[in-house]
Amino acid sequence: MTSLNFDIKDKLKRLSAFEKIIALNIVVYVVGWLLFQIQSIDRESSLIWLALPKDFFDFILKPWSILTYGFAHIDLWHLFINLLILYFVGRSFSNLFNIKLSLNVYFLGILFGGLAYMLVYTLFPNSILKNAGPLVGASAGVRAALIFLCAYMPNKEMRLVTINIKLMYIGFVLVALDILGLFGINSGGNVAHLGGDLLGYFYAVQLKKGTDIGKGFERFIDSISSFFSKAKPSNLKTVHKSKKKGFAGHTKQEFDEFNKQKQIDIILDKISKSGYESLSKEEKAFLFRSGKK
Repeated sequence: MTSLNFDIKDKLKRLSAFEKIIALNIVVYVVGWLLFQIQSIDRESSLIWLALPKDFFDFILKPWSILTYGFAHIDLWHLFINLLILYFVGRSFSNLFNIKLSLNVYFLGILFGGLAYMLVYTLFPNSILKNAGPLVGASAGVRAALIFLCAYMPNKEMRLVTINIKLMYIGFVLVALDILGLFGINSGGNVAHLGGDLLGYFYAVQLKKGTDIGKGFERFIDSISSFFSKAKPSNLKTVHKSKKKGFAGHTKQEFDEFNKQKQIDIILDKISKSGYESLSKEEKAFLFRSGKK
């Protein structure tokens, strides 16, 4: 069992950031499904604490949902499609950009998708989102990552079955489908898609100009991570720490003193064998200076 635990931990450590996100999405789906089976509650309600409400005042009561909704999936097919695309997009990102930038695009896509969802309902409560329920799914983040790639390298070709097609055309098709989807049964999801589309496009355009618009978000996440990673104060008595040992386990001062004494020993040994007059001018001066200290 110990060996099995070690193997599992080792494999988890080897997962990329996007693979860990994929794994977490699967775990959340399974938990929701188990609650649905065991508690005999509606499947749509099994992950309600993670879902993003469309009403801003409901959102205030659970502000974490602006990001957690991106880990909640009710429909298995929805989960499969999102994670399949995320897997391949994650591999493309890892080959082209550093992981922090990649995660910035993904999570900002989820954030902007959720904000777009609430904003549209707030401005037009009786329009396309009138009958929509809470928002779930990673689609906004996935869309942001896809559109980012399409906008950052629009002329790069991707092979689809037997033909090569430029990424910019794939981007155009995705955005067109999201706009048409506003008038379908998943209007809420497509509003979130468009929020992710906009973020991905703007991020890519600005990055090509030399500006990483995700740096602020990155610093915010880093500050939260550093806060939770701070070690708890120990009850043990603090022992006085010596200065940094930078020279073979000794301080610079200790190391200099050691070398000085070694040189004195060599000179004294030379005097004992050949007499004082055998010393060079520099050796005599060194011995004189050392004797005065």
